[in-house]
Amino acid sequence: MRPTLHKFRIIFAVLLVFLLGFGAFNYLTSRGQEQRAGELGESAELVKKRPDNIIRLVATGDMIGHDSITQNAKMSDGSYDYASLMNGVKKYFKDSDISFCNEATMAAGEKHGITGYPSFNAPLEFARGLEDVGCNVINLGTNHTNDKGQTMINDAVAAWDNRPGVLSVAGANRSMEEQKNLRVFSVKGMKFAFLSYTTYTNKPVTNGYGVNMYNEVAAKADIAEAKEQADFVMVSMRWGTEYSHDINASQDRIAQVLADAGADVIFGHGTHTLQPVKRVQAADGREVLVWFSLGNFLNSQTEIENLIGGFAVMDIDVATKKITNLSFMPVYQHYDWTAQQKARGNQADLLARNNFQMVPLDQAADLLVKSQHRTTVEGQAQRVQQLLNKFTKVPIITSTQY
Repeated sequence: MRPTLHKFRIIFAVLLVFLLGFGAFNYLTSRGQEQRAGELGESAELVKKRPDNIIRLVATGDMIGHDSITQNAKMSDGSYDYASLMNGVKKYFKDSDISFCNEATMAAGEKHGITGYPSFNAPLEFARGLEDVGCNVINLGTNHTNDKGQTMINDAVAAWDNRPGVLSVAGANRSMEEQKNLRVFSVKGMKFAFLSYTTYTNKPVTNGYGVNMYNEVAAKADIAEAKEQADFVMVSMRWGTEYSHDINASQDRIAQVLADAGADVIFGHGTHTLQPVKRVQAADGREVLVWFSLGNFLNSQTEIENLIGGFAVMDIDVATKKITNLSFMPVYQHYDWTAQQKARGNQADLLARNNFQMVPLDQAADLLVKSQHRTTVEGQAQRVQQLLNKFTKVPIITSTQY
């Protein structure tokens, strides 16, 4: 009896040590994950893995190479770090599967002259900044694409050649053959097509291929081809009335054409302000989601309406190929300057702005107090809520709900 009892006690002791050790390991692991989330300022949701059958697609507004943006991105060694201006929102790009970004102004490098408004060209590092922050579907088709002609377009497009992690680039082309090449990519076994058009350019395009100009017949043909090769068709549209929150008749008409042709989602931009969202009824009965304008993202314009953009968030079910959830997380673009500088508003004062940073709107209370906008987080959240929800319910979320 005694040897047997002794063996039992030994076995029990070993099991107890094992169980205590396993529990401690789990506790420390859990605490490590919580600590990492806290250090990164992440919510619990951001450290959880999404189900394999869900693809998160996010879309943002205009990334603009304003003079003051470039000046604040310049490092002491003469290089440029644009991604650092977006550090406060980088994790939200990284937590998505597909991140649509609009390179609203070209980045073709110093040989074309670094300039801001009205004829833009940024250093090549501008493109790298978008890539570094997590953009992987890039629109190059805007009214500013042809600001300095085809040679600059060639270099701006080349800046995106063979970039690891970049899924698709569309809107500008180096040749007719490149323009005809349909952009298709796969995520989690689901195929996506990406098309891009602009309704006008500040400098007319004469060769027919440098910028994808919107043409109803061509767009219908492109979407028909896309539907044959892909499960989901994304269309980028540069359209609308600049600085207007209202959808104009041309936008409404084009949205219906694109929906009827087979588009699944439309990302509008170019007004520099947010505009309402609509679910457009297509001819085949589908509901097509239209973000009429995603507003600005990285920029240095002066009005609060131009400095609050955000992330349009859509979860896509791989099995049904449909958007199952949508929401919008507002983001505030901040910079420091004084009331006197704003009142004068001359070029020297505009270039004197500093401390550029982007944060989710719900984290912007202290920054808004420092700004010259005389507004609050609550006031702007209410404005965005009313604006986006004019036609379609769009939940406005905070950084902890992302």
